[in-house]
Amino acid sequence: MDRFVVRPSGPLSGEVRVQGAKNSALKLMAACLLASGTSRLDNVPDIADVATMSGVLEAMGVEVSRSGAGADGGGARALLLSVPEQCTPVAPYDLVEKMRASFVVLGPLLARHGAARVSLPGGDDFGSRPIDMHLRALEALGVEFSTEHGNVEGRCARLAAARVVLEYPSHTATDNVLMAATLAKGTTVIENAAREPEVQDLALLLGAMGARISGAGTSRIEVEGVDELHPASHAVVADRVEAATFLAATGIAGGDVHVAGARDDHMDMLLEKLTRMGMDIEATGRGIRARCAGRLQPVDVATLPYPGVATDYKPFLVTMLSLASGVAIVSENLFAGRFRYIDELRRMGADIRTEGHHAVVRGVERLSGAPVRATDIRAGAALVLAGLAAEGETVVAGAEHVDKGYEHFAEKLRSLGADVRRAEGAAPA
Repeated sequence: MDRFVVRPSGPLSGEVRVQGAKNSALKLMAACLLASGTSRLDNVPDIADVATMSGVLEAMGVEVSRSGAGADGGGARALLLSVPEQCTPVAPYDLVEKMRASFVVLGPLLARHGAARVSLPGGDDFGSRPIDMHLRALEALGVEFSTEHGNVEGRCARLAAARVVLEYPSHTATDNVLMAATLAKGTTVIENAAREPEVQDLALLLGAMGARISGAGTSRIEVEGVDELHPASHAVVADRVEAATFLAATGIAGGDVHVAGARDDHMDMLLEKLTRMGMDIEATGRGIRARCAGRLQPVDVATLPYPGVATDYKPFLVTMLSLASGVAIVSENLFAGRFRYIDELRRMGADIRTEGHHAVVRGVERLSGAPVRATDIRAGAALVLAGLAAEGETVVAGAEHVDKGYEHFAEKLRSLGADVRRAEGAAPA
């Protein structure tokens, strides 16, 4: 088990470029299953979750390879996905159990091949995320499901359009239905759809493939089914969660950092919270500039579906608030297990008390370095950021969790002046 070793290093400065969005790239890769031939995705991050999704697709017969410089000329490598006429519509357990997002291959496989067998998903450990909503939505389009031996198996003739009402604006459920509906007969309406920028990004790729979609980015999406889609090229949208990570790092360590490529229009509520915490946030046209010179101010936070504060932002905000000059209440409204990293922050001297889905955070002047353990991608990154403002050395075990969502995380922080290094092997007890 690898680890990050962090020491305080004073204010950060410089520029860091945000990667392509993990939460978009994985769904775009799945969408390529909808058409035979070679599709190209630019700005795909070189992260463990992309490698896992590549393995899922390769098990189905897709050839996945990296090319050189991206089509935008920015040096980002592209992913080429060559999809055969007939895929093997099976997603194996040993890969799916590593990453819940791999469940989104279900919709494309059913739409194109009329059959799919996908293992029940695993992924980061922060609470139950049931798949029932996915199955009910796809059943509305004519799929019949059975579940046995840890697998979900679906079969259908050509999908038939329907009005699908999601009980919650789930990002992945919206993606699954959206992809399936592109090849369904008739016009499908998705009500209470997720509105995230990554859903809009998926709709842009599908449109380039020949799909007819309107309303992406709103709570009501209409999809007019077509008979066939074709391969396309598309650049992955910027990763707003990685951007939030570096903005939070600036708030925690202080300094002046430009996050190149970050989209302020995708982060309105978060930027408002950071401003109220005392940070100077400026949209530059090339990204977002963040400055922080004094102690942060407390602000209450509640996670909500987009455009609210994303649950992925919360570990960074809790870490920032643990150093603020007062008391704040943080409410988790999406995933019950998303407070599991708080015990690790307490080991570093944070004063945080949890009550159900609320956390009461009393800011302290300084944290203390300690051995801690990452429980998921964002919690791991947040613990590394906590080390930037902790006396002594912080060792964050479980670096492989962070690898699932961040490309060259330690190197990017070092480029801003942080004292962070990656070490191999287990952390000391």
